Amino acid sequence: MHAIDLVERWPAPDPAVGILAGPRPAVVAVRDAHTRRRPWASVTKPLSALATLVAVEEGALDLAEPAGPAGATVAHLLAHASGLAFDDNCCLAPPGRRRIYSNTGYEVLAETVARAVEMPFEQYLGEAVLDPLGLDHTRLEGSPATGLVGPLDDLLRVAAELLSPTLLAPETLQLATTVAFPGLAGVLPGFGRHDPQDWGLGLEVRAAKSPHWTGSRCSAATFGHFGASGSFLWVDPEVDVACAALSGRPFGEWARTAWPAFSDAVLDELARRPR
Repeated sequence: MHAIDLVERWPAPDPAVGILAGPRPAVVAVRDAHTRRRPWASVTKPLSALATLVAVEEGALDLAEPAGPAGATVAHLLAHASGLAFDDNCCLAPPGRRRIYSNTGYEVLAETVARAVEMPFEQYLGEAVLDPLGLDHTRLEGSPATGLVGPLDDLLRVAAELLSPTLLAPETLQLATTVAFPGLAGVLPGFGRHDPQDWGLGLEVRAAKSPHWTGSRCSAATFGHFGASGSFLWVDPEVDVACAALSGRPFGEWARTAWPAFSDAVLDELARRPR
């Protein structure tokens, strides 16, 4: 059985899943319904982070620029280290003390970017990220933390960008996928507390977390994000492989076992292929 065939066993309606591999990313396999638009939920955050980092490279703002609660910066907001609560403006800890996953932090981040670039964040996201990557069928329909809606085809284009960057300088992507504010403990929604709870700038870094939504075969350098809508995107830079999915079923206990098993099968299968 091929790894992509495992998706047939997911208790999800018409899941769309794709696999990319190679330093010049090529589609290895796609499973059905890849043109249907679906909510990306929190997989929106990496794209909002990409837009922020484009603005940084353009000189419109700086990662060390104050943003959010007193003492917090753009980097703190990107890395869920600002102290802001999950879904309100309450500050639960001083900046840089805990990893508190925060939708509010990304909404504050988008407001910060919008002021810096002097245009609405939705417009800048389109001009800086969606349009250059050819995400023609993906639009922000809500919060910059959770509001993107689009098809698997477009999500695979994001995966390709994260494997081989064109929007950002390679060193900027390397910074974004390196642990920011190391040593912070926190809770990964759906998987519990980790100490440390490693995170980059908009992308979660797998590191040594267990349990985790990526596979046990994924390297510690693997980075990505998943969403409450049953979406995920991960990239393992050590083997030049990426996977993306829009499952059509909200994240739950089913995904805690199905996703890692699928990811491990993907890496096993690709490792057996002749080079």
